[in-house]
Amino acid sequence: MKILVCGGAGYIGSACTEYLLDRDFEVVVLDDLITGHRDAVDPRAKFVKMNLGERDRVIGLCKNEKFDGVMHFAAFSLVGESMTDPSKYFRNNVANGINLLDGAVAGGVKSIVFSSTAATFGQPEAIPIRENDRQIPINPYGESKLCFEKILKWYNRIFGLKYAALRYFNAAGATPFHGEDHRPESHLIPIILQAAAGTRDKVMIYGDDYDTADGTCIRDYIHILDLAQAHMLALSVPESGHYNLGTGNGLSVKEIIDCAKRTTGRDFKVETAPRRPGDPAKLVACSDLARKALGWKPQYESAEAIIESAWNWKQKFPKGYEN
Repeated sequence: MKILVCGGAGYIGSACTEYLLDRDFEVVVLDDLITGHRDAVDPRAKFVKMNLGERDRVIGLCKNEKFDGVMHFAAFSLVGESMTDPSKYFRNNVANGINLLDGAVAGGVKSIVFSSTAATFGQPEAIPIRENDRQIPINPYGESKLCFEKILKWYNRIFGLKYAALRYFNAAGATPFHGEDHRPESHLIPIILQAAAGTRDKVMIYGDDYDTADGTCIRDYIHILDLAQAHMLALSVPESGHYNLGTGNGLSVKEIIDCAKRTTGRDFKVETAPRRPGDPAKLVACSDLARKALGWKPQYESAEAIIESAWNWKQKFPKGYEN
């Protein structure tokens, strides 16, 4: 199969590209390198530098290359930034995404796998979160992803474009060659590992008075290789649908910090600050549907395995993709 990976120079897209290539897929990576890294693109893939806002080029690429499927990771994803610049998020995550859908239809693409998010649910009404729970986003980032999910339904109904919207919770970990290198970094595990490596002076815990066992937020961490497996399986799902991707095992901020200290053998400074507005106490997925419908079987369900893989990549590439 020939797959177009949009956003394939980013954290999850690059890992999925590697995963597909290792299983004999033909891959074309599209990325504008605004937030991605050219060195993150697997050299076995064909690379096309392009922004999804370039409508005619996107449609032309899809017509000329004749892709069997598309994986769409090309979105902005900073919740805080979306609250100060909503236009940026709706233009890129919704309007530019429509260009990709039009290209897929024009090129006769059979299926699209969309990188969605747990942020479409907003403040959860129950834990674990299930696919049919109410979706009430509390920021433009989550709203933009939900908008695109709804658009996918109409393209499926009108054009027959099959889709799988994969709502992941907290992507984490690394492969031997691809890891997390955001600038600035906003995710907990790489921030912790920066402190363990001595390149960050401390780790901040935002709120220790939540209604959880140790007072800190609980999240569902999922390894990027398990995400990659789900994306590959979703290419061949017989019916369109929406799937939560998580382990179902919620871990608190303090538990992740303690695990990182044990795994790395490093100690580092940790301080507590007030809560951040809008942070739910718990976000944990029920992924039973993905396991049943996709045949998905996560391989990295422990915090130790996730953190160890990220730490190994960090030690191999201490400056990230600058190496």
